[in-house]
Amino acid sequence: MFLLNINICLICQTLPLKYLIFIMGVKFYLSFFIPIFEFFIQNPLKQRGMRHNKPVVREQTCKRMHPVSCSRKRSKRAQGRLPEERAVFSPEERAVFSKAGRIVRAMLMVLTAAILFTGCQPKFNHQITTNELRDMVYFLAGDSLKGREPGTPEDSVLTAYIVEQFDLSGMVPLKENGLQEVMVESGFLVTENNRMLIGRGPGAEIRQPDIHVLGFSATDTVTGELILSTHLPETTASPVKGNILTIPLPAGLPGNGHDAYTFLRSQCLAAADHGAAAVVYIATGELPPLESKKRLPLPIPAVVLLNGSAAEILQTGDQDGIFGMISSFDNVAVSTGLYATLMTEVVSRELSTHNTLARLQGGNSELSDQYIIIGAHHDHLGMGGRGSSSRQQDTMSVHYGADDNASGVAGVIELSQHLMSRSPQRSFLFTTFAAEEMGLQGSRTLAANPVVDLEKVQVMINLDMIGSLNPERQLQIGGTGTSPVFRTLLDSLKQQHNFSISSSEAGYGPSDHSSFYAEDVPVLFISTGAHTDYHTPADSPEKLDYEGMKDVLYFVSDLAYALSEMPEKIEFTMAGPKESSGSRGREGMVTFGLMPDVMYDGNEGMPVSFVTEGRPAAIAGMKGGDIITAVDGKRIGNVHDYMERLSELKEGQSVIVQVERDGVCIELLLKL
Repeated sequence: MFLLNINICLICQTLPLKYLIFIMGVKFYLSFFIPIFEFFIQNPLKQRGMRHNKPVVREQTCKRMHPVSCSRKRSKRAQGRLPEERAVFSPEERAVFSKAGRIVRAMLMVLTAAILFTGCQPKFNHQITTNELRDMVYFLAGDSLKGREPGTPEDSVLTAYIVEQFDLSGMVPLKENGLQEVMVESGFLVTENNRMLIGRGPGAEIRQPDIHVLGFSATDTVTGELILSTHLPETTASPVKGNILTIPLPAGLPGNGHDAYTFLRSQCLAAADHGAAAVVYIATGELPPLESKKRLPLPIPAVVLLNGSAAEILQTGDQDGIFGMISSFDNVAVSTGLYATLMTEVVSRELSTHNTLARLQGGNSELSDQYIIIGAHHDHLGMGGRGSSSRQQDTMSVHYGADDNASGVAGVIELSQHLMSRSPQRSFLFTTFAAEEMGLQGSRTLAANPVVDLEKVQVMINLDMIGSLNPERQLQIGGTGTSPVFRTLLDSLKQQHNFSISSSEAGYGPSDHSSFYAEDVPVLFISTGAHTDYHTPADSPEKLDYEGMKDVLYFVSDLAYALSEMPEKIEFTMAGPKESSGSRGREGMVTFGLMPDVMYDGNEGMPVSFVTEGRPAAIAGMKGGDIITAVDGKRIGNVHDYMERLSELKEGQSVIVQVERDGVCIELLLKL
């Protein structure tokens, strides 16, 4: 029973249940051992030392129960045939034995409590082990979590698992049971408040379902003249400026719903650039499917009119004939003299996901209100597909995200256990972020609504993809310029741990540390680098280097511990822009389909790590190892310049990209 209770405590995974079992166990064992102690130790002592007090009691009991036998015992004692009862111990000796009994009893209570409480402690290994890392990664990047897409049932299982691991580590949960809600945009909803009024007066009214509002449409009310055209105007001098461009729905739209959505959005963006106040498409047949995981809103309304509504607008029964007639005009934009008011309403749909948060209290009362933050993002791409960040857009299957970023999450959990055993002076905040792949939404939420004073944060260490250490043992570390203490400390640690470090001083980068750098927090971004499995279903658990992960985490532990023991709070220094200037972010930006070398810290071009098959860069002939030096004649010095140039480009545009390959300058034509 004793061993059974300890085993129950050991396997028990819920702290309240552990302590309930502990209390019940103490009560049971005390009730079991104390009677044994009294029977075998204390009672014999009492019987030997206090026998002169007992005959009276026995005699009284005897008279009540057995008067005949009792009288015989008295007669035998009187005849000297029974020995006289006498005191064996003096009162002082009895006091000593009584005190000894109390001490033994207390020792039994303490021993029992210690054994039970030890059995009920969280079960984990303070050491960082490859087995624990492997077990966690195989769960986090397993089929059951289906790629860890935010807002899904699997996302809830994921965050519950992480909170439980922090709980087993002995961490203190923050916010609501260790969770901070993060609201992110997911798709859109077209309301019923959409209609079109023809004429300045009451006019004709077109409502749903005859009017289909496109998901990227702005929510707005626009009044203007209907300008009829067969295609988009080529200059801002056309009469479309300030009016409602009315054009036929393009024939031969892409059969894929996402591609069709993207194509129409690109057209409407071009119309907005030429001054159109709104775009009205005329459909002569069925509207093809239009799909998108992201709304990507434009600044102007955009709708499709269905089921003969064009005839009502144009006051003719043959809208095809009208477009056919104007196609022969030299001026392809024709004023109709008809005015319309277009009212559109599209709302973003939000989903709820969560960051996880746990604290390790520092041991120094003067420094424990200062923090080291160690974090990693726990989300990934779900099942991938069109509209996701998958590099295989045509593949709908589990995107495991073992390196990106189950490796980082497992690392944060292991570090929470290991650093607890080192009893640091400052406190630690361990966190995993939601919705990083959707634009750093989780870390931005925490930075905007911090659970600790960010002015008292010593450093934020971000672990993103730490599972693919190469044979040269190269660590990529970003943010080294965000505090003057980092360079010397890192040089010292890399010698102890036998790492080669490729560093970048910039505080901004494509991961969650950027959200804290924007709040003047010193940051370090630690990674083993990108690889060709990145953002594909091939990023699976069996491919990770778990021995390398363990080495990286011991390096991070020494780094974090050293920063926690510094006598003074370290200084923050600016190291580059706090965001990619001019960038529209991940949402809606055109891409070349390549992975830049974000660790390059120079100003002589942007090295390309690798390109994705089937995307514009690969189709144009770009290769991994090329260095992009210019886009459309505009110089590229580094990744920040590259992101700036991307923000100026539009879908469907063709650009000349200049690259350096093996010392030779090459010009490539990219079709976006």
